[in-house]
Amino acid sequence: MNKVATKNSLVVNGKKFQIEKLDYDITLLDWIRTKLNLKGTKEGCNEGDCGACSVLVIDRVSTKPRSINSCLVRLGQMMGKNIITIEGIGNTKNLNPIQKSFVRNNASQCGFCTPGFVISASTLLYSQKEINEELIHDTLSGNLCRCTGYTPIIESLKKIKNTRLLPPKFIEVGMTEKVQIGKAIYFHPKSLNELLKLLKKIKRFKFLSGGTDLNLEREVYTTSSRHLICINNIKELSEINFTKNTLKVGSTVSIEKFLEITDKKLPQIREILKRFGSPLIRNQATIGGNICTSSPIGDLSPIFLVLGTKLNTYGVNGLREISLDRFFTRYRKNVLKKTELIKNFVISMPKKDYKLFSWKFSKRFDQDISTLSIAVLVKIKNNKINDIKIAAGGVSEKPEILYGLSQLMIGETLAEGIKKGTDNLVKYVKPISDLRGTAEYRINVFKGVLRKLDISLRANKEHKSFMEII
Repeated sequence: MNKVATKNSLVVNGKKFQIEKLDYDITLLDWIRTKLNLKGTKEGCNEGDCGACSVLVIDRVSTKPRSINSCLVRLGQMMGKNIITIEGIGNTKNLNPIQKSFVRNNASQCGFCTPGFVISASTLLYSQKEINEELIHDTLSGNLCRCTGYTPIIESLKKIKNTRLLPPKFIEVGMTEKVQIGKAIYFHPKSLNELLKLLKKIKRFKFLSGGTDLNLEREVYTTSSRHLICINNIKELSEINFTKNTLKVGSTVSIEKFLEITDKKLPQIREILKRFGSPLIRNQATIGGNICTSSPIGDLSPIFLVLGTKLNTYGVNGLREISLDRFFTRYRKNVLKKTELIKNFVISMPKKDYKLFSWKFSKRFDQDISTLSIAVLVKIKNNKINDIKIAAGGVSEKPEILYGLSQLMIGETLAEGIKKGTDNLVKYVKPISDLRGTAEYRINVFKGVLRKLDISLRANKEHKSFMEII
């Protein structure tokens, strides 16, 4: 590994760049385009929906390049990392296999989206997974083609599905604990001890993990929030441990990594995690960030709630354990103190005689915010509901376990329990109307979920598509 004593640097397409004398806080996308003059990376929606800004990232931990939206990360977050843009993938004199296949199969029309598609598709060739149509669709789910050229794009990838590439070697560059870009000051502690020193010294700051939500909320940091503590380099926050009955996972573990873990350990939630967002989002977003936003429509919250998840926090006052059902207080608020963050989550695995279901409803299948998100943990014995726990997002100002509704159904036969739950739903669920759906719509969807639960339990299977039971 090539070690260089350069401070506050990152590598782009194999070349080292030192970050200094920037007048304002800037996204990775803007820096690539305006400072490096690499215009292949495009600005489309600037919100992480279209994928035109896709780049590959390699860090000290990752063994393979991962694709992210460069519009959703600030340059100050990326210190020490290796970035690969479309110019680093190939050029007219030396096309990579995906670019060649795109040319041969007419997979590019206006060309604006093509660099992003090539970047995302490149992760397939670095992967050890079997490349099939499902994987291709998931890989490209965050890339938008406005010319509707999806068929030749997909066909071009099928033609090279047996091709594999060796991932580029990571180039080590130096970084200090602190880097200033304009008025924004980014801190990069590497351990909880280093973090503790910062928490005692800095009065006004924000924690920054993946940033896929926070970075959408502001353009330039003001004086009151210009200190950013980037926590992704803290080793203790990325640890993963299994026991017989629990999964302990660090708060900075990405959603994509969590998907890989649960694919074997908790396959019941695989489908909903794949709809969390595209790989571009999942590679950057973290579990802790998703829970800490305390959004009433967060997709992970209902699942974690029914599984009785506990979280361990860390701050200036030491460690403490909190049950997730006591974590959310009101709309986008939680019990965390300002100098406190989530260290890890302790997730209880479902017992063998329990079944876990999770469903998400949104206006479109991929890349959309939930209108309603529901998780159910249930035990059926002698055709009776021996135990059930229902949690939902999108029905109140915070994600919550619907204790009253759950208790109403316990002890009833499956048919009677579902009927009671459906008939009395409005007593326990009082959603609001907003741009994503009316209160009436949410109630009707919830009733449909109870019907779906009934049919799924009778069939002794989980229906992935709502259309399967109609």
